[in-house]
Amino acid sequence: MMAIAAEFNHVVKRYPTGFLGGAGIEAVCDVTLAIPQGRIFALLGPNRAGKTTLIKMLLTLTRPTQGIITRLGEPVKNRRTLARVGYMHENHAFPRYLSAVEVLRFYGGLSGLSAKWLDDRVSQLLEKVGLADRAREPIRQFSKGMLQRLGLAQALLNDPELLILDEPTEGLDIGGRQLLRTVIQERRAAGKTVILVTHALSEVEELAEELAVLVKGKVAYRGRVEELLAGASRDSGGRNLEISLRDVYERGASE
Repeated sequence: MMAIAAEFNHVVKRYPTGFLGGAGIEAVCDVTLAIPQGRIFALLGPNRAGKTTLIKMLLTLTRPTQGIITRLGEPVKNRRTLARVGYMHENHAFPRYLSAVEVLRFYGGLSGLSAKWLDDRVSQLLEKVGLADRAREPIRQFSKGMLQRLGLAQALLNDPELLILDEPTEGLDIGGRQLLRTVIQERRAAGKTVILVTHALSEVEELAEELAVLVKGKVAYRGRVEELLAGASRDSGGRNLEISLRDVYERGASE
């Protein structure tokens, strides 16, 4: 039986609106989805499709209104499994007066990592993401791309079994994108799981093995990338992921 890294079982997330909450807005509508361990899994969808809400519930940053969520085989309320998760946020909120070394040590301490582990790990990661020569500078001097590289290093600090990347290519140059691809492929080769939340379809087409598409809070498609491409009708000019996704978005929006 295949191990599951993350599972959503009839999950609903409703945000109250108006006086006394009212009926509320459903950001996630009865989602059932299993993400196998050891895969590169892409989570796609238009803006306001529910992707971020789904990830927040997986990370216990918000609670589902209904349904059951498991993370690495345990209910998400078991926060001990968070020590086995790495998360790279789209918009980093690192203290700007700290250096890259200090940022990684700070977050490593919050994660319960030992000082002995961090001594070697911080140096290795800064070298890996190309920031070793800027390691002692205040990060307020960093560009968006450099902050993205630092965010990737922070997400990898605990050598996570489950790595969640939220729009990781934002602000990255060609070298940074290649670094990201290499990291993702290394995680896969090591049997780790990567959840890639992105609008960068080239990365999905090149890296992802499976994907789910959310539209209006519901799963509009779940399967392999090549199946999505092959399952849709082809025009004379061929088929690409953007065209196939547009079809899924349109069908999902009309339901």
